Amino acid sequence: MARLALNEFEAGYLGQRTEDCDLFFDLGMMYATGRSVAIDLIAAHKWFNLACLRGKQAAKSYREEIAAELSQPQLAQALQAARSFLAAQHG
Repeated sequence: MARLALNEFEAGYLGQRTEDCDLFFDLGMMYATGRSVAIDLIAAHKWFNLACLRGKQAAKSYREEIAAELSQPQLAQALQAARSFLAAQHG
């Protein structure tokens, strides 16, 4: 059930409001801790990055911690995922 909801988020209805930064932060926490989903640090970085871009300062330290644990290819994948999400919002 959580996966279906996350697919809806990624389908593009999120990101249109400034308060979505809190939701992005919560998604980052879910993926970072494995709360209701499998731990996925690439996805966690993506959501923390998006939360930072929307102004959630608390997400910055989590994003940096996760970046330190990712390999360069994994970090590139996380950054590309965030860019793809943003492109879908503007497309």
